This record gives sequence, structure tokens and C-alpha cells, in this order.
Amino acid sequence: MSRIALSVFPLTVLAAGVAPQWAVAQTASAIPDAILGNAPPPRGQAVSYVTGEPATKGYLAVARGTGPFPALIIIHEWNGLVDRVRQVADAFADHGYVTLAADLYRGRTGSGLEENRQLASETRGNMPVVIANLNAAQAFLRGRSDVTGKIGVMGWCFGGGVALSYALGGEHHDATAMFYGSLVTDPPQLTRLDHPIYGTFAGQDQGIPPDQVRRFAAVLDSIGITNDIHIYDPVPHGFWLYVDQDRAAREAPARDAWSRLMRYLARTLR
Repeated sequence: MSRIALSVFPLTVLAAGVAPQWAVAQTASAIPDAILGNAPPPRGQAVSYVTGEPATKGYLAVARGTGPFPALIIIHEWNGLVDRVRQVADAFADHGYVTLAADLYRGRTGSGLEENRQLASETRGNMPVVIANLNAAQAFLRGRSDVTGKIGVMGWCFGGGVALSYALGGEHHDATAMFYGSLVTDPPQLTRLDHPIYGTFAGQDQGIPPDQVRRFAAVLDSIGITNDIHIYDPVPHGFWLYVDQDRAAREAPARDAWSRLMRYLARTLR
């Protein structure tokens, strides 16, 4: 199994006044209007996918064309399933992925730090329910005639950590992509992985420090799990989903992360 090395883009390179090669190479690549704050209102539909949970409403964005298509389950941040996540689901549908944005909060969303923290803590405190929710999301997608059966799972922050937990404890799927989510670095636990891992992390992240990310990537390498793990140094935690909050600093790393993600999904799901 080939090894994909950990890559770090240092702040000093960006500050030198010469655009690094990765930034130049990706300037022509489109990235979703959703993460730039330019997307139109969500165009998909709310769906019930967990039996006996009427309050749980996911968001389904269907790829255009005849299909069948690979599918994605995307997992929201700690504030819940909001329109920014729905708009990203639409973007994946535009790229040929039937996309279900899962709802792990049973229709609730947070409106501030304390409420977000409470919702995330409550949900992470009952991981069997989370695993069952995402297993139901897989079953929902596998039951559709426009889905090939290839399914990936991805998330950001809270959702990124959940995506990794699900890869370790949920039903089989074909890809896991995490954006600055909490990590597991214990080799015996990580040996449960059965597919390649994608990860995008931030060099200025105080909660998930780069040394921990390097340890994660090193363990994956040591146990033979193919991985594409990058640390983008000039940006903080949470940079990718809200590029519009600091476009000057975030757009180039976000563009590179998107390009890597598209290649990873093509390798694992198509």
C-alpha cells in the first residue's frame, strides 16, 4: 500500500512574497461558492432517514444526470445542520455525488458557544446513537437506485471527529474525509480502518496541534493505511467551511484542500 506523506505549508513561505507552488497550481481550480459565502439558497430537500426519529431531518442533494452516482454523507460542525452545510451538499451534488447531510442533533441547532458546546457534548456522549444514525444514513443511500453503493463520509470540526469515530466503529464504507476533527492516535484502534483517509488540518489550531496531526499520520503510515494528510500553517481551526471570514488568508489553502479532496474522492469512490 503506497504511503502519502504528511505535507506542511509553512507560514514563512507565504510571508516571503513569492506564491508557493501549491498555491499557483490551484489558482485555476474552482472551489464551492458555498465556502466563499456566494452560494444561492439550498435547492435540495429535507428527508427522514432514521426510523422512529421524526425530529431527525437530513438534507438530500441529488446529482444531475442519469447515474448511478457515488454517494457522500457529510456531518455538520458543532452548531448543527445549517444552510452553509446544505449549500456544500449542493456543491458535491454538482460534482456528481448524491449527498446526504446528516442531522445528529434531531433538528436542533446552536446559536452560540455555550449552546454549541452543550449539543456537541451531549451527542458525543452517546456514540452508539451517533453510529446508528450514520448507519441509517448509509442504508438510506444504498436503497436509492441512483447510488452505486460506493459511499464516503466526511465532516468538519465536531463532524470531522465523528467521521473518524464512525470509520472505526460503523458499518463499512469506502472513504473518510476529515477537516480539523479530533484524532485517535492509538495504533490498535486505528487498525480497524479498512479504507484510505483524507485529512485537512490547520497549523494555527490550538485544539488539534500539528504535532498530534503528525503523530496521527505517522501511525497511519506505520500500520499501512493510505492517507493524504496536510497541515496548512497560515490558517486557524475552522478555516475551510467559512473562507469568506478571511478570504485573503484562507482562499489559497482552501482551494488546495478542495483539489486534494476531489482527487481523493475520485480515487476511492469512482
